[in-house]
Amino acid sequence: MSAPTTVLITGGAGFIGSHACVELLDHGYELIVVDDYSNSTPQVLARVERIAGRFVGVVYELDIRDRRALSAVFDRHTVDAVMHFASLKSVSGSTSMPIEYYDTNVGGMTTLLQAMQDHGVHQLVYSSSCSVYGEAGPGPLDESTPARPTNPYAASKWACEQILADVCRRRPEYSVLCLRYFNPVGAHPSGLLGEDPRGTPGNLMPYLAQVAIGRRERLSVYGGDYPTRDGTAIRDYIHVMDTVEAHRVALDHLAGTRGMRVYNLGLGQGSSVLDVIGAFSRACGRPVPYEFAPRRPGDVAELVADASAVRRAWGWRPLRDLADMCRDTWRFQRLNPDGYADSARRPTRKQ
Repeated sequence: MSAPTTVLITGGAGFIGSHACVELLDHGYELIVVDDYSNSTPQVLARVERIAGRFVGVVYELDIRDRRALSAVFDRHTVDAVMHFASLKSVSGSTSMPIEYYDTNVGGMTTLLQAMQDHGVHQLVYSSSCSVYGEAGPGPLDESTPARPTNPYAASKWACEQILADVCRRRPEYSVLCLRYFNPVGAHPSGLLGEDPRGTPGNLMPYLAQVAIGRRERLSVYGGDYPTRDGTAIRDYIHVMDTVEAHRVALDHLAGTRGMRVYNLGLGQGSSVLDVIGAFSRACGRPVPYEFAPRRPGDVAELVADASAVRRAWGWRPLRDLADMCRDTWRFQRLNPDGYADSARRPTRKQ
């Protein structure tokens, strides 16, 4: 089995997917991008082309749950491997819309796997989540930590991992790498790409950035009474550029892998909400106002990665720290005060 050269990226216009497009184009891959733009915009791909100095490739606007449309993409192109980013991703959103989360995240996975199976494509890098560990307690969590999802988003990610594990047990031709992220944040250092969620951000860093730029009055800190050093939730953050570099390295290792492997991606150190607020205030040069609010359903006190397995397996580790994440997030927000709203040019090639 040779290393993949043409990669289908689901959710390729999204936050992580768009940065992955840049990383893969920079390393000579050919891309096929699918996205329904439910939490993104096609203008992002024009920015990807500007950064990479290359055409994105072929772009399809479709919902990955649309079996006929997705199958037609595989009919038209030779696909060597798939990177699967397309999903709904808000913990708080999943508690109010559990059906939608299972439908999109789990239904999208099964539709994608069926299309792959029908067209003889057996290499997949899956965007999973540290949220599958749930309330596992303090201290770094390795890949052997039992999954204890505490919200529908996490449960949907865990269900997808179980589906993939079952497929790999029964189909020896499959090679699957599941990457469990610990809170990817940051932006491309050019300031052209970053996180710009539609509506009210469900994650800390983009909300902080919008407060700092003046789009929102203050940040709500959900919970000041957790059993942590300052009472706020602790998370392990990883720069989006490190995250997508790990995906590109994963492609190199698919060729020599059979079955399914799971790896954590994180720095291996936790930052509290107040830590992040302080770091972001330093990055933007002024205090970011905040207030405490009740805990959100489904949130847990602490999630920190033991990411030593991927380092042992691939010799890879993240290089950027929290200061880098805040600096790059602020650069994107400062250069794009209204996000992608003012971007009008579509990607060069759209089919």
